[in-house]
Amino acid sequence: YRNSRQVTGVVKNVTVSQSCGKWYISIQTESEVSTPVHPSASMVGLDAGVAKLATLSDGTVFEPVNSFQKNQKKLARLQRQLSRKVKFSNNWQKQKRKIQRLHSCIANIRRDYLHKVTTAVSKNHAMIVIEDLKVSNMSKSAAGTVSQPGRNVRAKSGLNRSILDQGWYEMRRQLAYKQLWRGGQVLAVPPAYTSQRCAYCGHTAKENRLSQSKFRCQVCGYTANADVNGARNILAAGHAVLACGEMVQSGRPLKQEPTEMIQATA
Repeated sequence: YRNSRQVTGVVKNVTVSQSCGKWYISIQTESEVSTPVHPSASMVGLDAGVAKLATLSDGTVFEPVNSFQKNQKKLARLQRQLSRKVKFSNNWQKQKRKIQRLHSCIANIRRDYLHKVTTAVSKNHAMIVIEDLKVSNMSKSAAGTVSQPGRNVRAKSGLNRSILDQGWYEMRRQLAYKQLWRGGQVLAVPPAYTSQRCAYCGHTAKENRLSQSKFRCQVCGYTANADVNGARNILAAGHAVLACGEMVQSGRPLKQEPTEMIQATA
């Protein structure tokens, strides 16, 4: 097989699995590796978003791939066709497999793009500062409950889909293990007011955010792209944490401060 490669180390576990009609084998091995040292000494802030997947404090912007949004109409059409078929019939089973393959394709497109983005960021920066976003809370059901019905349900549902379509949690997971491989670190800081605070003078007000993309400080007049300004605030928060020596290993946050350090350990 042309893509075969030598399995290094002692084989500890082999798992065979099937997904969407395809077979996969996962081999877990154990071997000794030297402690990695990251080739870069730079530190960068990363602001995750919906309009832009990720914006760095140095001005680098990664556009979103929106794999679900691009396939949403096709998925809806396949699901309508499924609803017209007799449940558990052969045609129903075939249609269901088509939907599963499309879901798998959407996930693969998203995952592949995130790998390209996280690899580019991880290669160039030893320390990556991100917001400690609680994605599960941010993407809760917009409908609410019977006693507490949701408001602006359609808009909130659209935002939820956009958040999940970006794959913020997966991006953070990939950054963490790639920094581990390279000897770098990922530092998560509280997200409060990073979009409203001026990265130049520190003035914080919601009026500073003129639009989705424009930021202008009402005190000092500092003007910048809103996402870049947010990324610079995230970077500044990371510097503040490091200056105080509040480093938390293994991803466990300090009790007195809602900040965590994902420490690269061998």
